[in-house]
Amino acid sequence: MKEMKVIDLTKTYGEKVLFDNISFSIRTGERVGLIGVNGTGKSNLLNVITGRDSGEKGEIQTPKDYRIGYLLQEPELKSEQTVFDALFEGDTPILVALRNYEKALEHLTLDPMNEDYQNAYSKAEQAMNDHDAWLAETNAKTILSKLGIIDLDQSIATLSGGQRKRVGLAQVLIQEPDLLVLDEPTNHLDFQTITWLENYLSAYRGALLLVTHDRYFLDRIVNRMIELSHGQAIMYTGNYEAYITARAERQEASIRAEHKRKQLYTKELAWMRTGAKARSTKQQARINRFNDLEENLHQVKSDESVEMNLEGARIGKRVLDLQQASLTFAGHPIIKEFNLLIQAKDRIGISGKNGAGKSTLLNVLAGRIPLDSGTLVVGETVKIAYYTQTTEEMDPNKRVISFLQEVGEEVETSNGERISVTNLLEQFLFEKSSHGTLIGKLSGGEKRRLYLLKLLMQQPNVLLLDEPTNDLDIATLTVLEDYIETFLGAVISVSHDRYFLDKTTEKLLIFEGEGKVVPYYGNITTFIAEEEMGKIANQEKNSDHKKSISEEKPKAPKSKDVKEKLTYTEQKEWETIEDELFELESEIETIQKKMSENSSDFTLLQELQESLTLNEKELEEKMTRWEYLSQFESN
Repeated sequence: MKEMKVIDLTKTYGEKVLFDNISFSIRTGERVGLIGVNGTGKSNLLNVITGRDSGEKGEIQTPKDYRIGYLLQEPELKSEQTVFDALFEGDTPILVALRNYEKALEHLTLDPMNEDYQNAYSKAEQAMNDHDAWLAETNAKTILSKLGIIDLDQSIATLSGGQRKRVGLAQVLIQEPDLLVLDEPTNHLDFQTITWLENYLSAYRGALLLVTHDRYFLDRIVNRMIELSHGQAIMYTGNYEAYITARAERQEASIRAEHKRKQLYTKELAWMRTGAKARSTKQQARINRFNDLEENLHQVKSDESVEMNLEGARIGKRVLDLQQASLTFAGHPIIKEFNLLIQAKDRIGISGKNGAGKSTLLNVLAGRIPLDSGTLVVGETVKIAYYTQTTEEMDPNKRVISFLQEVGEEVETSNGERISVTNLLEQFLFEKSSHGTLIGKLSGGEKRRLYLLKLLMQQPNVLLLDEPTNDLDIATLTVLEDYIETFLGAVISVSHDRYFLDKTTEKLLIFEGEGKVVPYYGNITTFIAEEEMGKIANQEKNSDHKKSISEEKPKAPKSKDVKEKLTYTEQKEWETIEDELFELESEIETIQKKMSENSSDFTLLQELQESLTLNEKELEEKMTRWEYLSQFESN
């Protein structure tokens, strides 16, 4: 089992401390989710771990033969390369063997009688045997197929952003490194591809470190969580759901401790005011304790979201109305004689195939792209805020608070109160210390959050959101989702984020390509499940047809060698195995509870993690054995 260790790592950005003496480790088989508000240093930490950057203090320890694969949010691919060259770039023996084999096979297919090609193919085939690379070759072809990468001769320079992300993802998956580091891997992926990736990563034999906004993705893949918050790395055992529960418990405990400190401070302050400083030196210890209390008061820091209830402009019943609308864009039909009536309080999610025209439809609704035919009727009171995938130009020398003051010094809430820009920034997770920061010093995610806040400050009554989850952290998405819940206007969102769509939409428009748009009333999880059930029903229908044909043939006699019941030893094993499973599950729960209670004790966490890994492995083996024995018990 290989292990990557982060030891006492410190990293600053200007005057801001991103992480301060953080320590943790990731072992083979662990799948770790890294979470935190934009600007806390998630990407910086990934860059240090992967060797692209370094910290001011601390170190990263790995075995000598340890390999790390890194998918950046924007993959760095060479424009002059072909997709094939990018995919199989690398100097590991298996990658070299794969690259040479694929090239040799391509040449031999074009000219089978060429002796040079025949010799090159023989050598490449032998190298594949020598390095046992056939499984890797099969895996590579599966990855390319599932990610929709077909034309390997296509130039990287001609790829769209989504295609480049898929190539970058395929590139790191094919390498099969010891540690797979993925920064927002689900961006630009459709639902079917995300589901495949979930299954692939769940079975990945190495270690995984993952940054994503996709909460369902986190829930289904990771078995550990690391939260970056105020310079600290806080460890949690389990998936996203377990993290949410444990985090809430931790914060409640911190709030209770803070309340006790305040009570003690009040008591000690009264004592100090009675003239403590004039007393004997015997009271000095109590005076020192008071000074410590005063210094450490208000130490509870939280990234919790708070309610945003900005007042929107008045809106009529009829908002946007597309009538017999048709549009062809870049040679592809987007909509054909399409009708869509959007009313106040509508919550519409737009999803489907990449490149089918989802963002183009938003541009039509925003009045940025004219229709080829048909009409768009816009209500007289409509005031649109359009959150595009590209942030507006921001002056890097302007300060955060000044950027928002261009809209106004304060805004009105839905209950008629006035709220200052300063308070609004804090509600949108910008701490007071950051209000005077130059925009040029913000992270990409912080700029996107600021851009969204400026749009909401303009108090629109129609929100057009184009892939909002691609750049916003989970805490900001929670604020936005809560805002949408109380928003009195209409919201139309383009997204592939299942959690976001489930929480914020009531109707879906599924773009299937070539102008076909399918409306669906309900949430995306139900839609995906029904689609999958439809596929299964079709497969069963085909299977039944094949079965009816095969039933005409006589059945083969049952083999005498087929096992029909348990042996005496297996029967004894079956009688105790369920109790053993229960004991293992209880032990795992106990260990996980201890890890949650001792999240700051690095040494103890290491010991507990070792014990947890061994118990989980034993549980998995016992479950496999139980499944085997159970099939004979009923006989």
